[in-house]
Amino acid sequence: MQAAIEATGLTKRFGEVTALDGLDLEVPEGTVLGLLGPNGAGKTTAVSILTTLLQPDEGTARVAGIDVIAEPREVRRRIGLSGQYAAVDEVLSGFENLEMIGRLYHLGKERSRARARELLDRFELTEAADRSTKGYSGGMRRRLDLAGALVAEPPVLFLDEPTTGLDPHSRLELWSIIRELVSGGTTVLLTTQYLEEADQLADEILVIDHGRAIAQGTADELKVQVGGERIEATLADVAQLDAARELLAPLAVGDIDADDGSRRIVVPITGGAPVLTDALRRLDAGGVALVDVGLRRPTLDEVFLTLTGHRAEEPSADDAAGASEGLRSEVA
Repeated sequence: MQAAIEATGLTKRFGEVTALDGLDLEVPEGTVLGLLGPNGAGKTTAVSILTTLLQPDEGTARVAGIDVIAEPREVRRRIGLSGQYAAVDEVLSGFENLEMIGRLYHLGKERSRARARELLDRFELTEAADRSTKGYSGGMRRRLDLAGALVAEPPVLFLDEPTTGLDPHSRLELWSIIRELVSGGTTVLLTTQYLEEADQLADEILVIDHGRAIAQGTADELKVQVGGERIEATLADVAQLDAARELLAPLAVGDIDADDGSRRIVVPITGGAPVLTDALRRLDAGGVALVDVGLRRPTLDEVFLTLTGHRAEEPSADDAAGASEGLRSEVA
């Protein structure tokens, strides 16, 4: 599968601070790469370089087959960018915002107006199309910003913290739109600190810290990599906890935790479903009755904590506010 986004050895320094330190990444066409990392890890700097808003100090990058340093204008014609903060002109209506973006992309008056109407309908903003965006809700503004990134029908889309500050319902709506775009062949690079978002949307995840890649793989592969599988069972009779502990001890790869109050036993394991099957056979043969049992894998949040040393944080207000507006201005 051909790469729609590829970078090798990207390095960027701001004075004594190294924001990117030899970052490599590759995103195949029609897939989603989730770029994860704590605040200050270099996510937004990487996006800014790949979208031609910054130049790297070292390294190379190509987007849609075009060198971002040698031919930045050609790259801009093939990409869309939605930043952390909706780049919406509050004086203009929703329709006027999208029409203006079409003009910046030199689509012409008629095509710009037609495209604006198409996107307003697609993002369920038709009823608010002629109202000033100053009165739009946060979810409406975010949908309009994403619509703006799609005006020129780009094959490659950069989404930098696209659901920051949205309520759960609005977030789910945007997830649905992103899935629809990818199913139509769009390639997406997604930065996010909502780990459920990466789990839901990303075909592959790249975790970076201090400007360097520290882990890469699918969500499942990363969970296996850090370990932390466990069997969790709730017994029907608390008196059988000791028997259950003894029966499951040969499967454990660490200390078994048992709680009398909840009648719950937690057994750390490796090996996944086959080990769970073995555990069920052992408990059944030993006459231990269960109310509930399951194989629990680490969450992506636990993976993040293991890899970076701390939990994901809420996006910082210092990260590249207005990046998408900057790209649209550059296009002109």
